[in-house]
Amino acid sequence: MTHSALLIIDVQRSFEQKDFWQPEVLPDFQHSLSRLIDGCAIRNIPLVDIFHVSQGPFALDSGFVVPMAFLSHQPQATFYKHVHNSLTESGLDAWLREQSITHLIISGMRTEQCCETTARVASDLGYRVTFVSEATLTFPMTHANGRVFSAAEIIQRTELVLADRFARIADVDGALAELDKLAKETAAA
Repeated sequence: MTHSALLIIDVQRSFEQKDFWQPEVLPDFQHSLSRLIDGCAIRNIPLVDIFHVSQGPFALDSGFVVPMAFLSHQPQATFYKHVHNSLTESGLDAWLREQSITHLIISGMRTEQCCETTARVASDLGYRVTFVSEATLTFPMTHANGRVFSAAEIIQRTELVLADRFARIADVDGALAELDKLAKETAAA
């Protein structure tokens, strides 16, 4: 057992209702996230769905707080959050500790918001964190000075501020290789 879990954060239909939604960016994200989910499932790593609940299309009664259509996995657990990070008020932290999980693999939507914030809080709570940027998605944002930051620039900035401080940055192949290495180390112990 590797004591790892894959967090699939906010990959919900709510985003498809927002004016910043860009369906053309979904195929690459879908491919990467699906590869990560499948790779974790094959390795018996728990899959944990986390959904953001607030208002509008993020309200539970909107009908949009459900997995995006391309997702078909069966999560071992599902949690709902009302803040940016997935750990402080959702019950996730308690569940992870009950399962003896000490290593979190971060994937999902809004790289710089809920994914990054979860990584930071997880690190502060003592979890080892692997941030799989390739399996996160975000959208361009406009600074108050008018400069538009592309999704790629935002992801690069997130990697910069997380790397070697709060998380190990990995692509899908790197994250799966890390799981294989952890499994071998655990088996040898």
